[in-house]
Amino acid sequence: MQTLESLKRKIKTAEDLHSVVKTMKALAAVNIRQYERAVESLSDYNRTVEMGLQVLLKQKPAGLQFQQGSGEHWGVIVFGSDQGMCGQVNDQIVTHALEDLDRRGVGKDDRIVLAVGLRAAGRLEDAGQPVEETFPVPGSTSGITPLVQELLWVLETWPARGIKRVGLYFSEHLSAASYRPESFLLLPIDEEWLARVGAESWPGRCLPLFTMDWDRLFSRLIRQYLFVSLYRAFAESLASENASRLSSMQGAERNIEEMLSQLHARFQRQRQMSITEELLDIVAGYEALSSPGNR
Repeated sequence: MQTLESLKRKIKTAEDLHSVVKTMKALAAVNIRQYERAVESLSDYNRTVEMGLQVLLKQKPAGLQFQQGSGEHWGVIVFGSDQGMCGQVNDQIVTHALEDLDRRGVGKDDRIVLAVGLRAAGRLEDAGQPVEETFPVPGSTSGITPLVQELLWVLETWPARGIKRVGLYFSEHLSAASYRPESFLLLPIDEEWLARVGAESWPGRCLPLFTMDWDRLFSRLIRQYLFVSLYRAFAESLASENASRLSSMQGAERNIEEMLSQLHARFQRQRQMSITEELLDIVAGYEALSSPGNR
């Protein structure tokens, strides 16, 4: 039977752990909101990029696009996490990515895979998928832009290696503690999307003028489109990671509270038993002293 001191130590340890879990849960909730705002802030910027493309597409047919065909090499970027305690987020996105690539008929020899996050890279390697390069996960929104720029530089080197298709695999944040695996074909640019952008009505009376060379301006706007898409993948993935962590911490908090309740109940029972035993010893001693032989 556990002593009262042993139970006190267990209760103290559980209370300390409960405090840590509550702190982690609060941090996860704050981080989720931070990355949600980052995604929201992209909307206006993305709209500006689309309006720029709209001006160009109305003045000249878009002829810049990647060649499409069978047997092309893919560049794949899988977004995961560096840290643990975030549930199944890495397992789910890696499984989703590999299953989607297999469904598309993209074999291991036809794809180059980059991973964002050490744990995602580890899951890919465990699944038999070599990872060419692993990038760190930014700790805040301020760290996203430098990594996006680094990935854009990598993307610029891929056409020379025969890579004409680029797929992003990330977790899309749905609500406070929920998310889902998502995929997005970054390149080649969706022709239907370009057609829709070009067909939209301009909100003003006349189209803006531009002096830069059409091809050069189009290329720069497409680069901004790629920037927005990569930034969104980072922000959604980070929000999902924290959503999964929030869910894990909520479960841990419930388990710790249940354990604390049990420990407190055991402590009270043990304490009551100790008091009862002491009272019985006192009564037994009194009866022994009160017996006829001790008078």
